[in-house]
Formats: sequence, structure tokens, C-alpha cells
Amino acid sequence: MFSRISVLAVPLSALLLAACSSTGSMHGSASTPVKATDGSLVGPNGHTLYTFSKDAVGSGSSACYGQCATNWPPLPVAESAKPIGDFNIIIRDDNSRQWAYKGQPLYYFVKDGKPGDKTGDGVGGAWKIARP
Repeated sequence: MFSRISVLAVPLSALLLAACSSTGSMHGSASTPVKATDGSLVGPNGHTLYTFSKDAVGSGSSACYGQCATNWPPLPVAESAKPIGDFNIIIRDDNSRQWAYKGQPLYYFVKDGKPGDKTGDGVGGAWKIARP
């Protein structure tokens, strides 16, 4: 009896582990570095992501450069990454690539010192937490 249970337990355990490993990301894909945590989107470092009201949704461009981009660093895109689902890639004026969610470019806030900080929400009336 125990040998039958252990034979079935190994494949079942592997299946459960595989299912659990993909639930943390928005689409279960390593090519999209964004996760949903506590009702907000976070980057691979666990820091909160934001959207900028001056970015025209779906335009494929960012309105945040210079000092703005210093304070609100864009979420970068790995060279091998491809758009997936609601996540697309925009090309910035300096030819760097930035992730966007539903057509809105995604940014970090430099004053968020640790994962879970959300100090950028509402700054200047233009910045909002990115939500799934």
C-alpha cells in the first residue's frame, strides 16, 4: 500500500510545485518582470511600480525624461524580452526599452527605499500606483 502512495506522491508533488511557482507573476512568465502584490504591481526587486498621468496611454512613448526619469526610473526591459498579454514594450527617446502595462509606461520611485513602500502615490497629482 505504501509503495503505491509514494509512487503517486512524487508526480503529484512535482505538479503542485510547478503550479505554485507560476502564481506569483501576472502571467506566469519569466519574460515579464512584474508581479501583483497587495493590489499593486511591483518590479522584480519587489518595489512598487507607478504610472504617470502625463504619459498618453497607448502612445508607445514616455513623457518622463531628465530629472523626471532620475526621480522616476523607468522599468527596464531585458534585451531578450518580448511583449506578453497586457504588457508591451515602448522605445524611449534614448532608444532604451521600457515596460508598459495596458499602454501605460511603468516607473519606480527613488524615495521608495524598500519593497512594499508606496511613497510615490499621488506625488504632484500626476503619479499613481500601477494596479493590475
